[in-house]
Amino acid sequence: MSTTLCQVMGFLVASLGIAGTITATAMDTWSTQDLYDNPVTAVFQYQGLWRSCVRQSSGFTECRPYFTILGLPAMFQAVRALMIVGIVLGILGLLVCVFALKCIRIGTMEDSAKANMTLTSGIMFIVAGLCAITGVSVFANMLVTNFWMSTTNMYQGMQNVQNSTSVSRRYTFGSALFVGWVAGGLALVGGIMMCLACRGLIPEESRYKAVSYNASGRNISYRTGPYKGYEPDTKARKAPGYEEAPRSEDGRRSYPSKYDYV
Repeated sequence: MSTTLCQVMGFLVASLGIAGTITATAMDTWSTQDLYDNPVTAVFQYQGLWRSCVRQSSGFTECRPYFTILGLPAMFQAVRALMIVGIVLGILGLLVCVFALKCIRIGTMEDSAKANMTLTSGIMFIVAGLCAITGVSVFANMLVTNFWMSTTNMYQGMQNVQNSTSVSRRYTFGSALFVGWVAGGLALVGGIMMCLACRGLIPEESRYKAVSYNASGRNISYRTGPYKGYEPDTKARKAPGYEEAPRSEDGRRSYPSKYDYV
């Protein structure tokens, strides 16, 4: 029962993590405009992985997708790739995990096959969670670097009004980053739970059991008797008419020759 519960809970937690990863990837609020120095503005900008949006004070929002791929920074493209890989692995892990659930019987599938499928899906969930966490962390690092660079340039060019206006636009963390971190963590936890449930699905007969041999008594010492040489069997049966040949003085047996019978 505990194995089934752990497996089902891992499946549900991983499903929430994969759904959150898909949601975070599709959101447009990966980076939002910082309004710390200018809280009242007629235009508010925010950006995602696929497009950038502008929201006016009247409530009108206009979004423009990124029409180029080569013109984007390499780290930005790496974040895209990590999120896509995490989504693909997560969906494949969910498909494998559905058939590996112990509460679902499909034909004559053995428990050992379900255990292997459970372990495979758990590894997929762990990798998907790590991809999501890594992608979000890389994007957050890019935002932090650009934020402090923009802040330094803004204070250095404060004397020039035009220059300060051009560099005053800074971006900070958006809500999609927090959704991605939580989703990656859920996928990671779900994968670990699936790996733990795999051990309980392995049949008892296939597990390695160490066998220890212990003496039944205490202080048992084994002694060997004295060596006895080979002793011929003197009570062996003798053929009828057989007579032992007499021995000579040197101990040898003397056998009669053919001339003795004449």
